[in-house]
Amino acid sequence: MSFDFGAFNNWGSLKKVVVRSPATAFRDDTRLDAEWKPLNYHSRPDLAEACREFAEVTRLLEAAGADVISLPDGDGLTLDSIYTHDALIVTPRGLVRPFMGKPQRRREAAVNGAHLESLGIPIAGEIEGPGSVEGGDLVWIDRHTLLAGIGYRTNREGIAQLRNLAGRDVEILEFDLPHYKGKGDVFHLMSVLSPLDRNLAVVYLPLMPVRLVQFLESRGIGFVEVPDREFDTMGCNVLALGPRHAMMVADNPETERRMKVAGVKVEVIKGDEICRKGEGGPTCMTRPLVRG
Repeated sequence: MSFDFGAFNNWGSLKKVVVRSPATAFRDDTRLDAEWKPLNYHSRPDLAEACREFAEVTRLLEAAGADVISLPDGDGLTLDSIYTHDALIVTPRGLVRPFMGKPQRRREAAVNGAHLESLGIPIAGEIEGPGSVEGGDLVWIDRHTLLAGIGYRTNREGIAQLRNLAGRDVEILEFDLPHYKGKGDVFHLMSVLSPLDRNLAVVYLPLMPVRLVQFLESRGIGFVEVPDREFDTMGCNVLALGPRHAMMVADNPETERRMKVAGVKVEVIKGDEICRKGEGGPTCMTRPLVRG
């Protein structure tokens, strides 16, 4: 089975993207009441408002030219299944089902993978425990270069398995992530790095590995720096809809201003229910499959 995954980078024009709506992921008040505290949400999301917020996300994705694929519900899924980026990995050989570092999320890979396979998208394999990988710890720089953050959600055994599945012509560069808030926090490589173009990225320098900063600089990638006061409000969680065209969460005015100065067209979404309460921004809610 063959499938054209397009350009392997995190900034090209979105052609095909996978989402799961809050109507499906949150389902109803019973699921919300039962799960928001055990899953470490800051507070209980409001379902109706979450659906309104997500409708704008979908509109912006489609307006950017993306074919939006909606995932179904499935056995064992939780509120976190709205954050589709983490639960599948795209490689030149096909999709990889990860073994996720957060135990409550481990059913997502099978459910999401089975649905996409039914649509004709190939599966290259899966990561098996004790190896662990989450999509938010992976950033494609180009077709042959994948950056991987090693932390509490992704470990070296998982990356070793991913190397075998991705193919010999893919170089995976590992960077150790900081402890920061510890094992219970949602901290990924993409918490501090969001590419905007081949030579531009949104970054939060205080928590970036030095070797990663040096690597990006060696590739001629400039930085839009997120100020300290906007890191916790997900100023760094920015989704590239295309080169220098991005979606971000509201209430990060300085990061927004700096992106615009760098020539980026910025789409701002309200994300109180779908982003802030579960600590998952625009990148987390979308699993790009094909970029141009």
